[in-house]
Amino acid sequence: MRTCVVLLLVFSSTVGALAVFQVESPASVPYPDGYRKWAHVRSGIIGPGNPAYKRFGGLHHIYANDEALRGYQTGSFPEGSVIVFDLLSIATTNDVTVETARRHIDVMHKDSKRFAETGGWGFEEFRGDTRDRNDEAPAPTVCFKCHAQQKAHDLVFSTLRK
Repeated sequence: MRTCVVLLLVFSSTVGALAVFQVESPASVPYPDGYRKWAHVRSGIIGPGNPAYKRFGGLHHIYANDEALRGYQTGSFPEGSVIVFDLLSIATTNDVTVETARRHIDVMHKDSKRFAETGGWGFEEFRGDTRDRNDEAPAPTVCFKCHAQQKAHDLVFSTLRK
């Protein structure tokens, strides 16, 4: 009995330590530090009448790192391109709409070797203003399936605002 208790304690401690020291898998997309200083691609509002409202409703800004900016300009996104979809809730009072809490950020990261099974792009979602991965987000293969509609534009929906 004592051995079982000791083993249980060791197992619990090990699991707890692993939870504290999250190790990114080779196929994970890193958090895009400093993305709000990158090039602003465009902004938009998805309202309640849109089918995507439940998941993407609110104000969004799209940002691109230098590599992705070249991709927007040329139509072909080079390795290392990172695109961020920054989604914020909105509130309207007296006909003035303002952003409120960040809902999540979605990140696309171009690395053809690491993300070969999803068209060369890695897909990730981070919760609110945290760096926590959203475990309730669709799987990268679900993101890829939707983005595959944009094959002619290297899987990217947005275009650079002129």
